Amino acid sequence: MSLKTDIEMVKDELTSEEKFFEKAVVTEKFVKKYKNLIIGGVVAIVLFIAGNVAYTINKQNTIDSANAVLAELQINSDNKATLARLESLSPTLSDVWLYSKALVNKDMATLEELKNSKALLIADLASYETAQNTKDIQKLEAYANKQDAIYADLARVQNAVILMNEKKIDEAHEILSMINIDSSLSQVAHALMHYGVK
Repeated sequence: MSLKTDIEMVKDELTSEEKFFEKAVVTEKFVKKYKNLIIGGVVAIVLFIAGNVAYTINKQNTIDSANAVLAELQINSDNKATLARLESLSPTLSDVWLYSKALVNKDMATLEELKNSKALLIADLASYETAQNTKDIQKLEAYANKQDAIYADLARVQNAVILMNEKKIDEAHEILSMINIDSSLSQVAHALMHYGVK
């Protein structure tokens, strides 16, 4: 019985070794058949990772350079060459700098230019500032009606105040009624509608 068991064990071992060698041969054929594709895939992955690392390093260097130039501008804000360097490194940061300086200096010409900024936030804020500084009802309403205008409700409140000062109470109420109840200015609008009339 033990001889029979030993023979069975040897057969099982030979069968498993055959299967192992079959798999090794199949794998070898697969590798030989698709060797170029496998090498190409590995090279592509390595190149992608290297490119991504290089891009990240370059982007960080640009950010660091732009921040250094901005620090120079804070020391000497009238240096045109430094401002030009900042604009070449980061047009958005340059627009933020110009916007902050225009607000401080009440520079309406610069604010008008910034209405076309590629930085959407700066373009929106510059549009609001130019409209509210002119105290022009049409410009304020045009701004308030823009989709995603940040200060739309504030522009409406300012419009209503201008209209109330001109004794156009019904128009002011109509504009104030456009302010959403969820807005942070809804209580101001409500107070103006009730107490702003003289």
